[in-house]
Amino acid sequence: MPSTNSRTYEPIVSRKVAFLGLGVMGYPMAAHLALAGHQVTVYNRTESKALAWCSEYVRTNAPRHGPTPRLAAQGAEIVFCCVGNDDDLRSVVLGADGAFAGMEPGAIFVDHTTASAQVARELFGAARTLGLQFVDAPVSGGQAGAQNGLLTVMCGGDAAAFDKVQPVGMAFSRAFTRLGDSGAGQLTKMVNQICIAGLVQGLSEAVAFGQRAGLDMNLVLDVIGKGAAQSWQLDNRGKTMVAGQFDFGFAVDWMRKDLGLVLDEAHRNGARLPVTALVDQFYGDVQHMGGQRWDTSSLIKRLG
Repeated sequence: MPSTNSRTYEPIVSRKVAFLGLGVMGYPMAAHLALAGHQVTVYNRTESKALAWCSEYVRTNAPRHGPTPRLAAQGAEIVFCCVGNDDDLRSVVLGADGAFAGMEPGAIFVDHTTASAQVARELFGAARTLGLQFVDAPVSGGQAGAQNGLLTVMCGGDAAAFDKVQPVGMAFSRAFTRLGDSGAGQLTKMVNQICIAGLVQGLSEAVAFGQRAGLDMNLVLDVIGKGAAQSWQLDNRGKTMVAGQFDFGFAVDWMRKDLGLVLDEAHRNGARLPVTALVDQFYGDVQHMGGQRWDTSSLIKRLG
């Protein structure tokens, strides 16, 4: 359940929307849409989760879940989606039971999955052929950002579609920004993950070094966090690294999926990413240690 103690919603025009995918991100994102006053219909591959969402957030007797993406999307002005990867995305969008088959001309599909720029462009083209609109809109902020309605959303697509979606998406966001044409959102998310990979490895080495040197690392982090070394990772993961706590946040398996997308794109565009490629291998080491579901800050486990 999202925290709403400090979350306020701007007055809005209520929209009829759908949300496909009720995982650790989608469940609270859909909840914020409902709490902001939108009419939300949900779909989840495991229907029991959709029914649980409805029992928690629907305050009327009207059914608010669809057994297929197509039925969930019927009549929606905007269809939001957050699933696992390119193949999952295609499975809920395309085909006789896919969302596109249920959407009316002019409706907008907004994809929050971290996926490839290629699939974003593919689905943008398929949507246009059907008279629909498609915005790729991956997010940053993790599970806590979704629960607190404070995600950063990076969008690619037509400006007119973005302008219609942005006020609605602010229900679960602190920033909802268009970066360019179709695929630009996914490419920006790749930039984000490149930055994070290097930062987490650097922080891991720093904490491990300080521990070997016999320093009080909690105190050290307090001090250097007030200077040029400050970062979100230091503020939010430094002390949990010191404590050996990795049972929260963004999982290693997910990061490896994201870095795979990054490295595939770099192979296509010729970008040189030596540090990112190395850190991806390090995350592979963590997986082999049994840390597939550990938080990404578990890179430090390699250095123990």
